[in-house]
Amino acid sequence: MAGPELLLDSSIRVWVVLPIVFITFFVGIIRHYVTQLLHSDKKVDLEQVSDSQVLLRSRILRENGKYIPRQSFAMRKHYFNNAETGFFKKVKRKVVPKNPMTDTSMLTDMMKGNLTNVLPMIVIGGWINWAFSGFVITKVPFPLTLRFKPMLQRGIDLLSLDASWVSSASWYFLNVFGLRSMYSLILGQDNAADQSRIMQDQMTGAAMAMPPDPNKAFKSEWEALEIVEHKWALENVEEELMSRDLNFGTFFSQDLKSTMF
Repeated sequence: MAGPELLLDSSIRVWVVLPIVFITFFVGIIRHYVTQLLHSDKKVDLEQVSDSQVLLRSRILRENGKYIPRQSFAMRKHYFNNAETGFFKKVKRKVVPKNPMTDTSMLTDMMKGNLTNVLPMIVIGGWINWAFSGFVITKVPFPLTLRFKPMLQRGIDLLSLDASWVSSASWYFLNVFGLRSMYSLILGQDNAADQSRIMQDQMTGAAMAMPPDPNKAFKSEWEALEIVEHKWALENVEEELMSRDLNFGTFFSQDLKSTMF
């Protein structure tokens, strides 16, 4: 038999739920404009960009080479992997390891990122956890298992409390990552207030960034492209298309009905 349902005071909505939403929202707005003020144009190394684009082209050739004729695939593979004139064999880059302790731009960007992203979340989250600690403010409209209690009931240690209830501290973190639509509507798509987008961009940038040693990346890509054999996926596609029974009469009759009605 289920336990008695909790009855929340209506004042919690006014003095806890809405203040946390407004504080989280306006902190995101301020973070967006502070990030724009502290933004600095990064110096782009044309050689590094060129090398990353070459690796990307080779990867696309390996994955989608089956959609071009054999001669076109062979020409592109010859450009990359020829033993004498191939790009991956001919080009040798001079590797200069970067020291983050001497690179002032890297340290500056790291400090700016911590100042605009990490520090506000720690300060505001700690203040909300102190000012609104111990409040149960809302309940999700579906049942949850006990594994969700640490995520939704931070600051409340009640084993008998149903996992569907949400504490004030957890409500803050849900707002931090749940106000994306509001930020996109007010600030546009490319805004600095969305924490989830910032984390996604960091992961995507780390995945697409040029490796520290381009020579090793060229060698591994050469080996991967060398073992690829061309198998044209569009072979005899014209004969297969013409061999089908194409009922154009039914198609045009349906089109005519849709225009009339």
